[in-house]
Amino acid sequence: MPLKIQYSEFDLECGTDEAGRGCLAGPVTAAAVILPKTFTNTILNDSKQLTEKNRTLLKSVIENEASCFSVQHVFENEIDNINILNASIKAMHHSISKLKSEPEYIIVDGNKFKPYKNIPYKTIVKGDGKYLSIAAASILAKTYRDAYMSKIHEEFPMYNWKQNKGYPTKEHRAAIEKYGISKYHRKSFRLLPEQYKLDL
Repeated sequence: MPLKIQYSEFDLECGTDEAGRGCLAGPVTAAAVILPKTFTNTILNDSKQLTEKNRTLLKSVIENEASCFSVQHVFENEIDNINILNASIKAMHHSISKLKSEPEYIIVDGNKFKPYKNIPYKTIVKGDGKYLSIAAASILAKTYRDAYMSKIHEEFPMYNWKQNKGYPTKEHRAAIEKYGISKYHRKSFRLLPEQYKLDL
């Protein structure tokens, strides 16, 4: 089913989504996107459904054709301080606040959000597979976060973040067990299964 362009009747409707919530290292990254009502794209979808090549291609399309967009990171120290849900919402709020135009309505991927200013909003489960602006936000959040993880991979190549992007793969957990944790790891997360001991 093709994705819809709008949920509300408002002209300036913004979609927002985040990437990296379940990762053991690195930031949670959110994007906010306002698309023109004339925007169409046949391959734009939830970023998880797309190849890396198509995400990269779509990143350029979105950046060129969106009315406005913003991408913001909330880093591991803050995630540890305020928890991942609050950090995800904060990243979304921050990305909305950096848009060139203030939205009149916000649609959010998922079922958790906190009011931003007095702007009406709607949370939509699996919204990144239903609305173009949320799908666009999911693409930007994922591609910007992936680029950041590839950059910090150079500093700590043993964790192979270039490949796993900080997610809890077997390889990533084995590297934590072998090398301990880095400054980019989220200390409030269970970094290793129960059978391993980790001194934090």
